[in-house]
Amino acid sequence: MVETALALLNAFGDRLAGFVFASVSVFGVEVQLIALWLFAGMVFFTLKLRFINLRGFGIGIGTLLGRYTSADAPGEMSPFQALSTALSGTVGLGNIAGVAIAIAIGGPGAAFWMVVIGFFAMSLKFAEVVLAVKYRLIGSDGSVSGGPMWYLKNGLAERGMPRFGKVLAAIYAAFALVAFIQIIQVNQSYSQLHTVLGFSDTPSSALAYGIGIALLAGLVLVGGARSIARVTSRLTPLMCLIYVAGVVIVLGVNITELPHAVALIVGDAFSAHSAAGGILGAFVAGMRRAVYSNEAGIGSASIAHAAVKTHHPASEGFVALLEPFIDTVVICSATALVIVTTGVWQDGHSDIAMTSAAFGTVAAWFPYVLACAVCLFAFSTILAVGYYGQQVCRYLFGSREWVRITYLVLFCGLLPIGAVAKVSTVLNIIDSLFFLISIPNLIGLYLMSDTVREELNRFLRHIARSRDASV
Repeated sequence: MVETALALLNAFGDRLAGFVFASVSVFGVEVQLIALWLFAGMVFFTLKLRFINLRGFGIGIGTLLGRYTSADAPGEMSPFQALSTALSGTVGLGNIAGVAIAIAIGGPGAAFWMVVIGFFAMSLKFAEVVLAVKYRLIGSDGSVSGGPMWYLKNGLAERGMPRFGKVLAAIYAAFALVAFIQIIQVNQSYSQLHTVLGFSDTPSSALAYGIGIALLAGLVLVGGARSIARVTSRLTPLMCLIYVAGVVIVLGVNITELPHAVALIVGDAFSAHSAAGGILGAFVAGMRRAVYSNEAGIGSASIAHAAVKTHHPASEGFVALLEPFIDTVVICSATALVIVTTGVWQDGHSDIAMTSAAFGTVAAWFPYVLACAVCLFAFSTILAVGYYGQQVCRYLFGSREWVRITYLVLFCGLLPIGAVAKVSTVLNIIDSLFFLISIPNLIGLYLMSDTVREELNRFLRHIARSRDASV
């Protein structure tokens, strides 16, 4: 009976992954349709909002510094805390292993296209966050409920499509509840500790690690949004600082190779000889990893941004467009430069082993720095996505405290599985559902694109009036 159930589960996971990650061949290069779906949304909103990703950068910095918001505005997090929580969910193993995978498949030029996709992703992230703040619900105790579930339901109802909005919101929430399980973070972080630090691979050691992570995460998550914000606002800058400092040291040791590496990345992006199908191959490899890294179009990060203290939905949209810039343009570029400068991309490594080998060019012990960053990235992602899951649970089952605690027990209780089990089938299902939720999310974003533009123009007029009043 158990073997039959496992066989059925394996078959379901394979079929679901085959559907979600279906690809088409373009000039001999396999392109996943889900990546094209997300990239199309990025391009659409970049054009719709007249390149807000470029002209809104300065406003985003100003808003992050509190220039256009007030401390007494409704919400639970400051713009910095909201951005830190969202970055905790997106800056992670994809920035380390994902870049290496892109270069292994598409050559150094794939890193160039990751940066390009990162710029387009800024516009899509802006759109979903504007809607998340506009249609959020604020309880009598000041707690905030927001994200794709709420803007799909309430936003489409406002546009005369209440039933369709409820259906899209229900699909998103049902899939997200499973997709947000974070056993992959525990699995990969323990794997890195085992590989680099020589941690025992016995089930008891792995289980102890998984239980430790679960307990730490539970202690933070049980405190709610404010507790998570306090931790992530400190943890996110720290983990980025550790990783970037490690990158700077690696580049410093290999400084003579840096100009050649930059030239190789740019040149290979337009070379007919780049890996996996020339220019198109490099572009596809970079696009695939970039959209997976910054998660623009998935809608998950908008749940954190919805909790911001603001009177103006578009204000947090400007802050949110900084997220793909930091995640993809800065962190992913740093990883790419380390990999190409050290030359390890030619040594047959793949995924995180390539980045680890690059750090190893400094000293035999230097991959320990990477292992530390990986663990921090994994833990911060667990915190952020644990908060997202609470919000989804709140939408589906209500705001009663016992519902939230029950979810947290299940969420944290499943984490140790990632350390002790071969979870390929489960990961197949979770990864598939994670990207499948982009379908109802993007459909709603397209239908409400005029609302996004209206909120943008309203906030720009507010800024203009503020400037005129100060003159």
